Amino acid sequence: MLVAPFLFLFRFVCVSAWILLGLLTELVVFPVLSRVRRRQVVGGWSRGLMRLCGVRVRRLGDPVTRGAVLWVANHVSWVDIFVLNSVRTTSFVAKSDIRRWPVIGLLVAWAGTLFIDRSHRQAVRNACRQMRDCFDQGDVVGLFPEGTTTEGSDVLPFYAGLFDAAVQAGVPTQPVALRFLKRGRRAPELAFVGEQTLVANLWFLLSAWGVSVECDFLAPIPAADDLTRAELARRAQAAIGAAVRGEAT
Repeated sequence: MLVAPFLFLFRFVCVSAWILLGLLTELVVFPVLSRVRRRQVVGGWSRGLMRLCGVRVRRLGDPVTRGAVLWVANHVSWVDIFVLNSVRTTSFVAKSDIRRWPVIGLLVAWAGTLFIDRSHRQAVRNACRQMRDCFDQGDVVGLFPEGTTTEGSDVLPFYAGLFDAAVQAGVPTQPVALRFLKRGRRAPELAFVGEQTLVANLWFLLSAWGVSVECDFLAPIPAADDLTRAELARRAQAAIGAAVRGEAT
């Protein structure tokens, strides 16, 4: 137990320096980089952040790594965005509240997050338009359709509204199940849920040994003329829920 405070302090210093480097890169380097190069930098930075946090990203299945695709995942922590970015640089759709999180808000904005303010009547329509713009450029868009985080033992009902962007664009949707483990066992204490503060969550994460996140890339759901957004959401939820619960498919 005495090791935990020293491990936390060491990692916190390293992560803080890495975050500062990322913010400086955005301000100084990004203006002279091409869009493709920026995305490469974000992906490499995300992989570095996970290593400094002591998080091993285990990729399972076959992620779609070329062309436009919608990645749909269950939501456990602020770490999710950078875990998926470490596999393929992704434009995420997230609640506008995240933009106001200390430091993390700046980082997810830098990573290309599309923020949605659900208090506005046109929020979903505007977000779908931005998602289609990303699809037109051959990008992957990431979506957490539960609308909030959970402990990761199951999934909440999916909101179907933003699935319309994939339906209208005719791109496949790939479900992704995220499972947080510590020394090989499920670790609900790593989830960023409820009234927990970011500082408390950082303590649990940065002071822990043997943390890994399994990214289980499930079979893509191909676009189809008769596939509605509600059915697409239902199929993605069923696939992710089964994988999260450890049920055979």
